[in-house]
Amino acid sequence: MAVNTKVSLKKRESELAAIAKQMEVLNGEPFSDGELPTFANKIKETNQFPLRPKKLEILQVNVGYMCNQVCAHCHVDAGPDRKEIMTRETMSQILDVIKTTGAHTLDLTGGAPEMNPNFRWFVEQASAAGIQDFIVRSNLTIIRANPKYYDLPDFFKKHNIHVVSSMPHWTRGKTDKQRGDGVFDKSIKALQELNERGYGMPGSDLKLDLVYNPSGAFLPGDQASMEKDFKAALLEDFNIQFHNLFAITNLPISRFLDYLVASENYEDYMYALVEAYNPTAVQNVMCTNTISVSWDGWLYDCDFNQMLDLKVNHKIKHIKDYQEDLLLDRNIVISQHCYGCTAGAGSSCQGTVA
Repeated sequence: MAVNTKVSLKKRESELAAIAKQMEVLNGEPFSDGELPTFANKIKETNQFPLRPKKLEILQVNVGYMCNQVCAHCHVDAGPDRKEIMTRETMSQILDVIKTTGAHTLDLTGGAPEMNPNFRWFVEQASAAGIQDFIVRSNLTIIRANPKYYDLPDFFKKHNIHVVSSMPHWTRGKTDKQRGDGVFDKSIKALQELNERGYGMPGSDLKLDLVYNPSGAFLPGDQASMEKDFKAALLEDFNIQFHNLFAITNLPISRFLDYLVASENYEDYMYALVEAYNPTAVQNVMCTNTISVSWDGWLYDCDFNQMLDLKVNHKIKHIKDYQEDLLLDRNIVISQHCYGCTAGAGSSCQGTVA
């Protein structure tokens, strides 16, 4: 499923056309072919429109798109050549918010968040602010990418960081196909190092969770069943343990959208999402309890909206103006990609929701 990052002009035109279809919902219009219902109309059927936020629980912060990997499914389009990096000034604005927020979880994402030059400073400052659950989403290979990152397991342990790590499969072939040659072996080594520090071990407070994304144009299987398979295989083959597996549906955005268009799977995949729509999942989608902050400080309902530049529907749009109580009075911005979070058992950055 490897995708050439230098897409052809024709392919890019097709991608933009597909995005245009998604965006039509913002004006309340259906797909131009009239066959697929808008997400807005779908949730109207169960009296869940407009979608409104609940109490804020998670502040998710993308500290930059730079990454040491170029994964085929990445909705952030991250890679070594990306220059978007959060500044210390923006981090300081976020720290001011952390001191007053009602959110119990700070969730750092990228790219590889560890590649931000101010990453360690930010973690130290945010840890001191007393957030309950401090998540860093690591691709694992960063730990083995360069000697300056070799001590990350110790750094994570020192600050009691909750490590959430990407792991497409327990086999080398499927993992490297999705994330690049050599990724599997580096990931296994990183997981073993985290286990040595106590991460992921039974009864340990050092949380280690893994994330599974499908490697093609299909929905993930049952999360609980996959977790059992992952745990059994990693323990038997590599003596690796972890706490939870999060199964996340790939949304038709960025590189995964490139893949869907190039492989002529876009329409079929969208039909599959619509057919698997679960109204129960709508109640717990992550946009209802999460605020997403971009590398340059703009506010979004989720990181998927962030990638489509769909800012929050409120006069407060930047972290420097943040007022949590006021932001609760808004309608959540939705589009066709939202079907991905409400298909089957639902999907969020914390796994299934229904």
